[in-house]
Amino acid sequence: MNRFLQRTVGLAVILIVLLAAGLLWWGIAVTDPPTLWQPAHVTLAGIWRVLYSTELPNLGVLATALGIALLLVLFVVVSERIVANRYRRAGAEVTKLTLAPRAVMERTRGVFAGDVTVTVLIPAHNEEASLPLTLRSLSQQSAPPARILVVADNCTDGTVRVAREHGADVFETVGNTHKKGGALNQALADLLPVLGDNDTVMIMDADSQIGDDFLRTAMRRFENDRALMSVGGLFSGEEGHGILGQFQRNEYFRYQREIQRRDGRVFVLTGTASVFRASALRAVAEARGAQLPGLRGEVYDTFALTEDNELTIAIKSLGGLTISPRECTVVTELMPTWRMLWAQRLRWQRGALENLGTYGVTPQTLRYWSQQIGIGYGVLALFSYFLLLGLMFVAMDTWVWFPFWLSVGVLFAIERTVTVWRGGWRARFVAMLVFPELVYDCFLNLAFLRGVFEIAFGRSATWKHVDHGGAKEAAA
Repeated sequence: MNRFLQRTVGLAVILIVLLAAGLLWWGIAVTDPPTLWQPAHVTLAGIWRVLYSTELPNLGVLATALGIALLLVLFVVVSERIVANRYRRAGAEVTKLTLAPRAVMERTRGVFAGDVTVTVLIPAHNEEASLPLTLRSLSQQSAPPARILVVADNCTDGTVRVAREHGADVFETVGNTHKKGGALNQALADLLPVLGDNDTVMIMDADSQIGDDFLRTAMRRFENDRALMSVGGLFSGEEGHGILGQFQRNEYFRYQREIQRRDGRVFVLTGTASVFRASALRAVAEARGAQLPGLRGEVYDTFALTEDNELTIAIKSLGGLTISPRECTVVTELMPTWRMLWAQRLRWQRGALENLGTYGVTPQTLRYWSQQIGIGYGVLALFSYFLLLGLMFVAMDTWVWFPFWLSVGVLFAIERTVTVWRGGWRARFVAMLVFPELVYDCFLNLAFLRGVFEIAFGRSATWKHVDHGGAKEAAA
């Protein structure tokens, strides 16, 4: 079944989205056809004649569209709650999952595994320029880590020297050809056997900086909940990179807001900075090749295009709980060019779809399937909007205002502005204009479509790495 889905996951997303669109079209078709209308007009200042529509849109069509959207949301929310509640209860099926809260509590009852500690792993490939800021943010933590280990992977610059100058230990990979995941597997193979169940491992990118209370918050969460397996960060974008940078910062602000409203229930444990119990990483390594995809004994599945998304699904598939508290902030790099942004988002999309194909349809992946279908439906809706808008321009010989849709547009602009308010006046100004961000959304949607069609038709994917020293992209 999993192999079949691996080959056809793209087609599955396409067909389900088209089915949903067809359902909406059917809802429109069975309603009463629109009647011809004559726009009203008013003359402003005696010289400007304005035409406007006084009619509301077909309420049946609006009800059909709203009903489909509510059904999708209800399905996601209910399924997510059922899975979370089931893992909190006892039961034969649940106790088989190594990291399910009930199973963890039974194993650790009356056992003191030591104080919570944090060992930081920083995978780095030619990160001489960005590494100092990352290490400085760790030195400023209100609760410092027990150890910082820079995992230098095939470096040809001064990464090793810079790491040691800032007091970090260095682990140099040997013969690694599996990029970030392979480098971390080598380091974790040495590290995990000497860590206790209450020891934790933070894995963070070499181009990110965490907030001063990140580690203190994570340690407190682990101390207060023995069943918690991982604490992720809420990331925001670095400054700079012009209008493209502002688009990405606004996107990340909205993502932060969404996760905060979900009380930290995160979709993906971000690779920019996340903390894991050592016991959770050991459980994942032991389950590889049996319950989970990958090679037994390796924490990261090196065949996955997006290792962070895959590890999140792996932990959840074993019943593990994850959270991203609002105090765990992290600033990460942004893509400085449209070409690099395209490569990043295409890799993310392909990786997400490949992971779904590998894991199949399970209670733990329902949320991810729904997310992909929801994105696909949104892509279809946005491009249909632009198509219909263009047809209206061509078909009409004079401009007609539609007060109802203008009101909807104003509400949409307000929502876009409010959701990035904390980003300052630049973020608010860009959001208030609406259309520039719609162009940005179209760009991301094209990357989504490219990823879906590539995997649907069996095209190979590539892994991209950003060379920070030279500020260029290299295909790996």
